[in-house]
Amino acid sequence: MVTATLATALTMIAIVTQDHTTLRGAPRDTAPQQAVLWQGDSLEIRGTRGDFLQVYDHRHERAGYIRATQVRVQSLNPENAPELLAIVHFLRDTPGSESLGISYAAAYLKAAPAQAINGDVFDALGVMADRLARRASLKRPAAGKEGDAVGAHLEVAATYGVSMVSFERDGEIRLCYNGDAQRRVLALPSTDIQRAVAVLILTRHDCVSPSLTPVERFAVDNWRADVLDRVETRDLPAILKNRLHMRKAGVWASLAYQRARRSDLGEQAAQVAADRAINELALVNKNELMETDSAAYNDAAIRVGASRWAAQPAPSATAKPLLRVAIAVSPGQSGETCVHLVDAKHDLKHPLLTRCTYSIVWPASAVSNNDGTALTLAVQPMDTWLEMWAFRKQGDEWKIDVLPPAVDNPNLGYMEFAGWVPGNDKMLVAREALVDGRFKRSFEVLRLSNLNVDKQADKADNLSLFSRWQSPAWKAQTVILR
Repeated sequence: MVTATLATALTMIAIVTQDHTTLRGAPRDTAPQQAVLWQGDSLEIRGTRGDFLQVYDHRHERAGYIRATQVRVQSLNPENAPELLAIVHFLRDTPGSESLGISYAAAYLKAAPAQAINGDVFDALGVMADRLARRASLKRPAAGKEGDAVGAHLEVAATYGVSMVSFERDGEIRLCYNGDAQRRVLALPSTDIQRAVAVLILTRHDCVSPSLTPVERFAVDNWRADVLDRVETRDLPAILKNRLHMRKAGVWASLAYQRARRSDLGEQAAQVAADRAINELALVNKNELMETDSAAYNDAAIRVGASRWAAQPAPSATAKPLLRVAIAVSPGQSGETCVHLVDAKHDLKHPLLTRCTYSIVWPASAVSNNDGTALTLAVQPMDTWLEMWAFRKQGDEWKIDVLPPAVDNPNLGYMEFAGWVPGNDKMLVAREALVDGRFKRSFEVLRLSNLNVDKQADKADNLSLFSRWQSPAWKAQTVILR
């Protein structure tokens, strides 16, 4: 009898299918509550009593009774594995049922013979775990049934070994799946589509910990670039190709910035990475771009826009006398770059103005107006944030102003010079940034006297000065006109 009972317990389980299911101390609806169960909880069956199953809940370490209509009894015999996998496939794309799907995936892995297990089940498991992490990261009230359900589903998933990592980003707690299932998809036989989905989850920008050191971040981004390049894209649907190109563009843009900070890699390393980022963004087929991917496309474009100057070689030193102002750079303290404003009468040792920064300075971006009374320069403090320095002559004095992409915490954005308005105290600039969760694009006419915005529009064509005086070099290189 003991042997038969043990065999039943090992081959038959009850999976809870409803949230807020009560485990009671006796086979009665009025019996004391032992625990509250959630979809995906797996129970060991120990007997039946009328409409109730006598079970043991290993998560809460409680025995009790539960109504048979609130669970589904599943056999873990090998011949039942295809049925379990079919349910996993159904739940894979059912939002809100992630913990239940994870439970069925675990049941399938127990039932299926080892030789039958491939990347298929891990693809579904990884998609559901990632979606659960996204649900948990959404802004929601601290209390309430929905918030309670998400927390409970996370606890259920954890009992099956689904681990989440958390960190603070932009004042919020971000939850991400640790990617174990996706790594198994890449290691086991799987389809190109499954591998592409796995890689897209593994390489999410928002799941890169902000607490990584520069060395650790460089290693992570190199790994992300490598794993993205391993996916065969030839037979993928256009939507997945687009998503891979957008992700690659963002990763290579970050690598361009990081390579520029490492002098040991040589001057060409950053340029190669930036070229790759720009090319990947250009490969996105906008005719096949889904509305749901528009945010990801803007995200990728801003990342490329922040690092695009790395693709331009630094101007070579010249012996010709300077007719207008220019900039020269020199090393400062450890990790610093000093920017010197020079002209025909003021060299690097006796500059008009000097400012040092720990940011990346892009000398190729420097451009002065015809009168030699103003100059702009692109400076990148972060891999996703590009600022514009404006040097201006006021009387006999020179001053410098830092113009950020947005008046917000540095997150995702770039600001760039777009042209001078001849014979006028104005210049053209363009900026794009993520502000309060929304992507904002702006084309502006600034007054050089105070750098106040004279006119602005969300499209360049809506400003007559942009149509007439935008810089051809800017128009050819910028990504904001995509």
